[in-house]
Amino acid sequence: MQDCLGNPVTLEQEASLAVVDDFVGGFIASESRAVNVLNLAEQDRSAIVQAYVAAVHMFAEAKGAAESARPFIERALASPIDASARERRFVQAVAAWIDGDMARAIRLHEEQAREHPRDLVSLKLGHYHLFNQGDSPGMLRMALAAREAASDIPFLHGMLAFAWEQCHFLEEAEASARQAIRMRRKEPWAHHALAHVMLTQGRISEGHAFLQDVSRTWVGLNSFMVTHNWWHQALFALELERTDEVLGIYDTAVWGVAKEYTQDQINAVSLLARLELAGIDVGDRWQDLADYLAQRTQDQVLPFLDMQYLYGLARAQRSEADTLMAHIERHALACEGVQRAIWLGVCVPASKGLLAHARGDWAAALEHLGHALPRLVEIGGSHAQRDLFSQIHLDAVLRSGHLAGAQNLLQPLVRSQPESRRLRQQARRLYEALSLTELTPAL
Repeated sequence: MQDCLGNPVTLEQEASLAVVDDFVGGFIASESRAVNVLNLAEQDRSAIVQAYVAAVHMFAEAKGAAESARPFIERALASPIDASARERRFVQAVAAWIDGDMARAIRLHEEQAREHPRDLVSLKLGHYHLFNQGDSPGMLRMALAAREAASDIPFLHGMLAFAWEQCHFLEEAEASARQAIRMRRKEPWAHHALAHVMLTQGRISEGHAFLQDVSRTWVGLNSFMVTHNWWHQALFALELERTDEVLGIYDTAVWGVAKEYTQDQINAVSLLARLELAGIDVGDRWQDLADYLAQRTQDQVLPFLDMQYLYGLARAQRSEADTLMAHIERHALACEGVQRAIWLGVCVPASKGLLAHARGDWAAALEHLGHALPRLVEIGGSHAQRDLFSQIHLDAVLRSGHLAGAQNLLQPLVRSQPESRRLRQQARRLYEALSLTELTPAL
């Protein structure tokens, strides 16, 4: 038997193949049908099925996810059904993920990309791990290893596009994204990569129109993909000062799709924070969001997630923000090696800065965020996502009265984003405060 990408699969039951294809095809297409593989958990003892089930549990990105996944990876490791070398390597990679050995997991996915380049489930999972460590060159290297053998698959070009973009090769990223979309118009990851390119290049109106056009294809997607692409559309609308549109996107397409899911929660935190930084009243939206964030205080799965949970809780004036801050510090001290350096050296000072900003302590926010920003790539997330922390830092600079420093940070942004009405409005206020009103007509 072969999966929908042509990879041989060893299954206990032939009837399992259609559901395996739901996972394989759904996972690389960001479609919700991928979770159908959970239906095979008690029906097919094959190693690859049990490893896929374990991976779905891990994507909860929450405290307890590893323990939920462990029984299934143990079944995969002990499966009585013979597995191929490709399947065994994938099982070992998921096992390493569950054990927290990310270096081994990534190494195994890199091997898989070289030896079985059409295993795009492995490649996409490898990208996920590399992305969370801020290793965009690793993402590019892995995707390039599969390019020749998987060039007929649009999703490979979408993955390659995002890797190019995160490495700042914007022309190559756009070419790969457009290749993916020519092959399959419904390729939301390619839409996402091209939105990144357009935002970075300041093509705000074009990006807004592009996402509006392709958004009609965003059906049957998992909640992360659909809410995140709408989040990107909201960013374009925010730069164009379309306030009602941004709030409408938040209420109908970013928050409320899967409120209990981590990625939906950080999309919501990030968008509300950006709205407030632009001077827009978000009403009581923080309160509803905080009810879900309050359940995350003991997670400490990824620093990038915890930092945004923290900011959301603090903006809602919830005491759980202090609980989460204490847990972040405790976890950082318990970490070892690279993880200790990231959590203690980057996440802790950044979190202190975010907490201070959310509570109006501009001087403390400036100090702690200034310490963390140069190393922020280590916590993972994309350029566009991490830009939130830069915006908060700039706001702290302004509110601390360091106007000359703020001008040094803001004017290059205005130059690189000439279509951004949000940035021009921010610059007008700054130049008025600097008694440089003669500069405001140019804005």
